[in-house]
Amino acid sequence: MQDRALFTTGIVGGAIAALCCTTPSLAILFGALGLTAWLAKADLVVIPAFLLCVGLVAFGLYRKQRHRSRA
Repeated sequence: MQDRALFTTGIVGGAIAALCCTTPSLAILFGALGLTAWLAKADLVVIPAFLLCVGLVAFGLYRKQRHRSRA
């Protein structure tokens, strides 16, 4: 059950962190609203978060495979 939670958390977090691809469109939208300063440090947070989530997925898959080989 814990492996499934790790996998799900990694997938959901990775999908959310993958929003870095929408940062240019957010910059245009926020620029129109005068809120561009909020995106100044977005890439410094999003990329490490994405890598962390990909790591969670890999760790969950590793534990799942290891559990299957023991059974």
